[in-house]
Amino acid sequence: MYGNKTKLLIFLKLADNIHSVKMYICTRNFKQKLVMQIKTAQTKEDFLKCFDVMQALRPHLTPELFLDLLPKMEAENYSLIFIEENEKAISACGFRYLTSLFDGRNIYIDDLSTLPEARGKGHAGMLFDFVVEKAKSENLKAVHLDSGHQRFVAHRLYLNKGMKIVSHHFKLEL
Repeated sequence: MYGNKTKLLIFLKLADNIHSVKMYICTRNFKQKLVMQIKTAQTKEDFLKCFDVMQALRPHLTPELFLDLLPKMEAENYSLIFIEENEKAISACGFRYLTSLFDGRNIYIDDLSTLPEARGKGHAGMLFDFVVEKAKSENLKAVHLDSGHQRFVAHRLYLNKGMKIVSHHFKLEL
């Protein structure tokens, strides 16, 4: 009746409407009926589970810096969601709500990372779909992210998910 992607998005939307639930279940491959959980990191233990995944994307991070920055980021509406296998996070996505003159209310994805040994299995795509469905369910205008120019595999994912390259991001080191 529906394609796999449609089933996944409908399922995520239904789960997202239950605001007291902090754990979301989604299926990656309906033929194998593999069930995964998308969890929201809320405790120091959850954040530490995500450290290796975030360090794969942000190699400058130390556990101390990571734990120091997260409460400050949470104060700026940052949320960290993750998928785990065997009590270890294998993929994670950090995002925040923003409001801008350019695009009104939207979600900005700060971080989307998967451990090298877990790549190519659809985990990042599932996390991305979850964030997009969350934005749609809240009637937000867009989902934004920046990506390093050298991350061609990630760019392929974003383009396959329907994202457009709409600007250049500039940075001035101080």
